[in-house]
Amino acid sequence: MNDSLDVMVNVLETYRGRDKVIRTLCYGSQLVGGFLSQKTAGSSDIGKSLLLFSAQLSHCRTVLRLFDDLSMFAYSRSYGLGTTESDPGLRWLSVLTNVADQLYYPCEHVAWAADAQLIRVKSDRWWTLSTLLWGASLLLGVLRSLRVILLLRRRLKKSERTRQMDSGEAHVNHRSEIQHQVQAEVLSILSSMADLGNAIHWMPAGFLWAGRFPNWLVGLLGTTSSLIGLYQMHWSEGGATD
Repeated sequence: MNDSLDVMVNVLETYRGRDKVIRTLCYGSQLVGGFLSQKTAGSSDIGKSLLLFSAQLSHCRTVLRLFDDLSMFAYSRSYGLGTTESDPGLRWLSVLTNVADQLYYPCEHVAWAADAQLIRVKSDRWWTLSTLLWGASLLLGVLRSLRVILLLRRRLKKSERTRQMDSGEAHVNHRSEIQHQVQAEVLSILSSMADLGNAIHWMPAGFLWAGRFPNWLVGLLGTTSSLIGLYQMHWSEGGATD
């Protein structure tokens, strides 16, 4: 019990961990609330309350992202044009992803400020632009993960051809490491595809399935992505600790 409490406290003490927990609660509330709002009157009231709670958590995350520009800029500057990346495909996919992510934040800030009536512009076009940039980032992330998987499989085939030169234990460890990396990229693809489904849903009507998802489906996709994110964060921290 104490160990679980300590883990939760450690997660909530970091910005990244707190955001992932809020995100999970946000989409989880939308999932349950969307489902209950379709049921009987009593359940419908609870469902509407959960949907309102989800909207407030979403707004909370939007406000917190007002302070993400500098950290994103620092990361983009440190990566630069990816000259340390050995594969050109990975390098340019990463650069384009960083550009999309960097542009996303100011667009969302303008949309938020317009809704808060801090500036006199229409927020719709800025929300659309920020969603478009988010979707582009997700799609680029999927392509990058697919490229990483392809390169990892090539490494695995190469190691299979040279395994007679290595000790059996070294080969097993190398193979296991590559398999873990592939699994991590597969999870990233699943997470990004779930978010991409929601990103398209929030685009203007007439674009693919924009506006057609019920609340529970938006919540389901978001919860799936959020739980994968929590698992990946826990796994990466565990791997770093071991």
